[in-house]
Amino acid sequence: MRGGGGCSIVWFRRDLRVEDNPALAAGVRAGAVVAVFIWAPEEEGQYYPGRVSRWWLKQSLVHLDSSLRNLGTPLVTKRSTDTVSSLLEVVKSTGATQLFFNHLYDPLSLVRDHRAKEVLNAQGITVRSFNADLLYEPWDVNDVHGRPFTTFAAFWDRCLSMPYDPDSPLLPPKRIIPGDVSRCPSDTLVFEDESEKASNALLARAWSPGWSNANKALTAFINGPLIEYSINCRKADSATTSLLSPHLHFGELSVKKVFHLVRIKQLLWANEGNKASEESVNLFLKSIGLREYSRYISFNHPYSHERPLLGHLKFFPWVVNEGYFKVWRQGRTGYPLVDAGMRELWATGWLHDRIRVVVSSFFVKVLQLPWRWGMKYFWDTLLDADLESDALGWQYISGTLPDGRQFDRIDHPQFEGYKFDPNGEYVRRWLPELARLPTEWIHHPWNAPESVLQAAGIELGTNYPLPIVGIDAAKTRLQEALSEMWQLEAASRAAMENGTEEGLGDSSESIPAAFPQDTQMEETHEPVMNNHVPVGRRYLDQMVPSITSTLLRVEEEETTSDLRNSEEESSRAEVPINVDAQQNAGVTLNERILQTAHRNTQVQNNTTMEPRNVAEDSSIESSSGTRRERDGGVVPVWSPPASSYSEQFVGDENGITSGSSYLQRHPQSHQLLNCRQLPQTG
Repeated sequence: MRGGGGCSIVWFRRDLRVEDNPALAAGVRAGAVVAVFIWAPEEEGQYYPGRVSRWWLKQSLVHLDSSLRNLGTPLVTKRSTDTVSSLLEVVKSTGATQLFFNHLYDPLSLVRDHRAKEVLNAQGITVRSFNADLLYEPWDVNDVHGRPFTTFAAFWDRCLSMPYDPDSPLLPPKRIIPGDVSRCPSDTLVFEDESEKASNALLARAWSPGWSNANKALTAFINGPLIEYSINCRKADSATTSLLSPHLHFGELSVKKVFHLVRIKQLLWANEGNKASEESVNLFLKSIGLREYSRYISFNHPYSHERPLLGHLKFFPWVVNEGYFKVWRQGRTGYPLVDAGMRELWATGWLHDRIRVVVSSFFVKVLQLPWRWGMKYFWDTLLDADLESDALGWQYISGTLPDGRQFDRIDHPQFEGYKFDPNGEYVRRWLPELARLPTEWIHHPWNAPESVLQAAGIELGTNYPLPIVGIDAAKTRLQEALSEMWQLEAASRAAMENGTEEGLGDSSESIPAAFPQDTQMEETHEPVMNNHVPVGRRYLDQMVPSITSTLLRVEEEETTSDLRNSEEESSRAEVPINVDAQQNAGVTLNERILQTAHRNTQVQNNTTMEPRNVAEDSSIESSSGTRRERDGGVVPVWSPPASSYSEQFVGDENGITSGSSYLQRHPQSHQLLNCRQLPQTG
């Protein structure tokens, strides 16, 4: 029996499963159901989904449609440029009286969902929404004063000690009564063009999207690698992580189910006295906690994907150098672990989490490129590209969080290599030109004797590049940049106290940075120093995201002609391995490398760095959000904090890496940017 008028619409987004889907369960209880997915990528602005992300979405929707049909109803797909208008059209064509959907927490979704509720309520449609993406809603996790937590450790401790457990996962419905969709035909959704199909075909060899496949992957992980997760999760040369993040991003996998199944395993191992396995569970659950925290921060501070959360970082003079950016993303930096990671990312859409830390830290600390460029590149290339999680990770690496990494600390890729790839197998897999190099030299080929290089068929500067920047030179440059940042911050603070400026960094007379013409850039009126025009770009070259509220520094030295010529290459379909990346002025390398490359450059030895530990976790401060009802029916709405709220963060040293020397030297600047001070873009 088919349902007629009065049906309910279940609006699918990043909850592409029939299991533990509160919106779907509510629709089934209410009667006839019309399941809808609306594809409106233009609404995402500069965060239009990347190629591999679109491939995953396509496969996941096919899988979801098959599951829904087996239960009794098809998935109606709509192509749109205005999601709310399309929802209204579906309501009218089906005679629906109710709309059910699950919450999302990124700023765009919060605004869109609130608008959907207002528009549909005005048409007499009942709208209810539910939590299907988190263990606890953001407004349910607060400190003893009812305010959002300011560090990850405190937040996660609170989650684990809540007076009530996360809701148990729901079973799939036994059957679904279909609504009348005869006047609501599906649109054909196109997720890939002809040029992408060949590359996408390779993804299917390694990944199986879809909610039932996600459950298989979860079961395999819990019954296999989880027991030794704490031991093996740092190894980059094998599949030692859960590989669940793409499934979680698209909502194929319920985080509540993951939590419950892992906790059950933890109790079993605890009863057996297996302490090592219990440690593995705690470490894995912490990664789930970080995902929770990314949504918590995005909800409470909705511009965290655009702005540093610590006010003084607004003044950091980032280097605007597209040559550096291109060399980094093509895996031609001359540091094997970094290059291997970037080539794997381009080829597969995946990176081990430790390698993500290595390549992003190199990007921010050594090259000093704007962190939002790196975040946008990850968004464009990762299978599990996730705005909230990526913003959390990049802000953590960039030192823009109270308990993030110290900005004045640089991890040498050589020592990181021996930490995460001790046998060099990962580097050999992705840098075949170094495959014959002995393990002793695999992570620092510039120190290898000439005879060893010749035996391995390596000519530095020819078939593998010299380091683009010497680590010692990068350390010096970073200290200079931090000094400049503090001077600018102090000047702005003084101007504010004198009443000559309205807010941090505001200046109506500053010159906007020159950006590539083929990239959609937002105008900014921030101070810009040494504003030389960057290297020219071709339209087919990969895009550089806009920087809208950052103090920018263009490299004082012009990029050499070799790098200019490299900009005339193709967009990145192949990774070149015979281009010398030692092309930017200001680079200092040890004497043996430079003699090998026949360069006449000032020499500084950069091989005496001591190993540094990589922080395991990340966390952020947040702004205030008002409390909402816990049950369905209320769309999350962000509200700006009181202007004085950020004052409590001054001198907060509860973070994971609270020993940051530059924050200790400048405690007066250890505070959040208030959201009211941020241009509300996007």
